[in-house]
Amino acid sequence: MKKWIPATMATVLMASMLAACGTSTKTNEATGAQGTAAASTKPAEKTKFSIGLRTLAFGHVEKSPNINEDKWVKKLEELTNTDMNIVLVPHKDYEQKMIQMFATNDIPDVVQGSGSWSGKEMAGSVKAGVFQPLDDLLNKYGQNLLKKIPKESWNQVTYQGKIYAIPEFLSNPSRRSVFIRKDLLDKAGLGVPKTTDEYMAVLRKFKEMGVEFPYMGRENFKYSDVFFGSYDVYPYLSMLEQQGDQIVPKFFDTENMTKALQTYKTMYDDGLMNKEFATTNATVWKNAILAGKAGMWSMNANEVLQWEQQLRATVPTAKIDIIASPTGPDGSGGHYLYGPNTRAYFVNKSVKDAAGIIKFFDWMMSDEAEKFFTFGIEGDTYKTVDGKIEYKSPTDPAGIDEERYRQSFLWLVQDTTYNKGTLSLTEDGKKLMKTYDTTLANEGRDGINFEPRLDAYVKNPDIAPLSDQAPPVVLQHMVKMVYGKEPISDWPKVIEEWKSKGGNDVIKEATEKFKNKDSKDSDSTVTLSRRK
Repeated sequence: MKKWIPATMATVLMASMLAACGTSTKTNEATGAQGTAAASTKPAEKTKFSIGLRTLAFGHVEKSPNINEDKWVKKLEELTNTDMNIVLVPHKDYEQKMIQMFATNDIPDVVQGSGSWSGKEMAGSVKAGVFQPLDDLLNKYGQNLLKKIPKESWNQVTYQGKIYAIPEFLSNPSRRSVFIRKDLLDKAGLGVPKTTDEYMAVLRKFKEMGVEFPYMGRENFKYSDVFFGSYDVYPYLSMLEQQGDQIVPKFFDTENMTKALQTYKTMYDDGLMNKEFATTNATVWKNAILAGKAGMWSMNANEVLQWEQQLRATVPTAKIDIIASPTGPDGSGGHYLYGPNTRAYFVNKSVKDAAGIIKFFDWMMSDEAEKFFTFGIEGDTYKTVDGKIEYKSPTDPAGIDEERYRQSFLWLVQDTTYNKGTLSLTEDGKKLMKTYDTTLANEGRDGINFEPRLDAYVKNPDIAPLSDQAPPVVLQHMVKMVYGKEPISDWPKVIEEWKSKGGNDVIKEATEKFKNKDSKDSDSTVTLSRRK
């Protein structure tokens, strides 16, 4: 753990290990009936483990001087009889730090990865035998997990017939949505936009009104990619399609890709999007939005009420609404559809108390856990009156960050679609749940996906996309074309470059595996498009 844990934390961890060894030695020396009786009255020994968690750009996490001393971590440890050592992995450098971790063998007892055993950040560690299969442990200590987590989520973390991780799951794959400043839209006197042309008209009006960033863009087009959805050309991992007798990336559709790029270039040229979008990181992006400088952006729908409360600290009259994504030539649109898992937790094969770790995660599916993560601590953040919980969500930015951290970051295994407990308490919350069943249920783009990821992608990282990011060789041209450094008409050359750097191997492998998808000898799971 030497590269992840600060020196002081490592010292504390070593001291704890030595103390545990000393206790174990003394216990083994005690013999006879008296010693046995004493042991039977002792409190159950705490399960001690380290766990690597991505910071996820959560403000409360990244601002914490020591997350292991956080009051919510301490309460979680009390409720689960555990002693955790949380090792934070920076969100911005997540993939790099994960690969470094496996390369140096500085691996925590529990590792948080993406929702699949074959994720790029896992660096082939499951195949290499770093983690242990969990089937027997789950059958004995994880019945809540087995009953409540969907089968398709378990499939994503199953390798050679064995379960290798506990998934954090998602019941609704349409998670991202367009957020709009409804107060600004009302002031503009315009209706809710539907098509890309109507969206552009709203953005132009926002600019006329003095909105600094009518549309808020972000580096790598993250959470600012919805117009690629309008034209169904997301250049992402799950976005392959059949063209003729081949399986190819959707960005091979030159006509629609050039239209999508032209949309962004027009937004850039006409000042409808922040000029520095290509270098705007997640923190700067969010700060600009919460400062009231943006009119429209994309975000996970479950966070709309918290973002609205935080924005009102700056703009008291602000109102954020979720609206349907812009539709394109085929009358459809939307963000990319998520897979069944958002994250997953792998248990190191060298762990001594794997049973205790499974019990810890199994508790996450209990009623007690739901009450704790949703409402907090009785007498502190909520009270019970006549058998009913009375809870009021915080309205100050720090309090909102803390609530979000407790409900989303610390609740490691749950259905991450939204928090039903808090949303059910207010009319705005009930409206949001309805939005999932109406607006979001009717939009979203998907494609053909292979699990595990194609070998040709693994061998050629420069041409390999992520779940929501274009391949590096493609992304650099996308940005240059929006900035006017390269003509958009050169898109066919981008396709040829991608093919020459290993893309032809991707096409060949994808086509062969697609043709053999129903074969008993197939070593891949092929997920077909759920929506076009």
